Amino acid sequence: MANLVYKRVSTDQQSTARQDLVLEEAGIEDAVVFEEDPGTSSRLHPLQRPKFRALLDYARPGDTVHISEMFRLVRGNQHILDVLDVLHRDRLALRIHDGAFSAMDLTARHPRTGELLSTVKFMLQTLAAAGELQRDLQRELTYDGLRAAEAKGAKGGRRPAVAAATAVDVRTAYLEGRSIAALARDHGVSRGAIRTAVADLLPQHTASDPGAPAPELPVVLDMPGKVADFLRSAELEPAERAALDQGITVRRGQGYTLRVSAVPAIHRGLLARCQPLDGSQDLPAAPAQRKARREYENRVNALTP
Repeated sequence: MANLVYKRVSTDQQSTARQDLVLEEAGIEDAVVFEEDPGTSSRLHPLQRPKFRALLDYARPGDTVHISEMFRLVRGNQHILDVLDVLHRDRLALRIHDGAFSAMDLTARHPRTGELLSTVKFMLQTLAAAGELQRDLQRELTYDGLRAAEAKGAKGGRRPAVAAATAVDVRTAYLEGRSIAALARDHGVSRGAIRTAVADLLPQHTASDPGAPAPELPVVLDMPGKVADFLRSAELEPAERAALDQGITVRRGQGYTLRVSAVPAIHRGLLARCQPLDGSQDLPAAPAQRKARREYENRVNALTP
């Protein structure tokens, strides 16, 4: 009977050092290791992940699957139940070596019906719900902290590529005839960064009506992952789709937010597109999705009109 070890990290900036330590302390003998490529998302169902599928193909009845903690393998309640069904079908044992699930026999089944024990299922659902609550609280505290920092004058998001002290020189050089490409080379930044620094000096801006309002500048907002997941499958305008595709994924515990840089009009358009998450006759509202949409709505509404 073989010992099969499964490891995964959510981003390519993370390492498996903590998992390695837990598994090493467990004293697993002659382990066969299956490790997902760095950055394999927890949102992808375990049964669809390449290395876990390879583990299941390799396994034989009586083998044991070892993981450091449950959320290295699964994300939510349904993922857990699906994986346990497959392990039961293939007659594989599961050992979790750290966290709340490590003290439970997750493979315990009724001796006559063969179904997962109701007490095990209840504990799985309770612990999964507690984990989701913890992740939601972390997101809320993070957002509140960012808002408090903004109230004190601190600005969140990525720092501008062209620092304020340098921007004056960049703008002066541009007015003197220096090209955007040359300025980008001089300062070691992208052309887009230079265009942002001189946005109000560009020909399309100066040629407009002097009485017209200044064009909107991009604003960075964190979009909850559940909102981003919904919008990716929605019909969007090209500019909205581009803003979504160019967003930066930021991991938050077992979930994520999408850091989207767009003008306020695009953010308001995206907010309107995800209105169905509040529920309708055709699409009942899921509490987590409705909460995520309202988080995004609060951030969009906080923008200056």
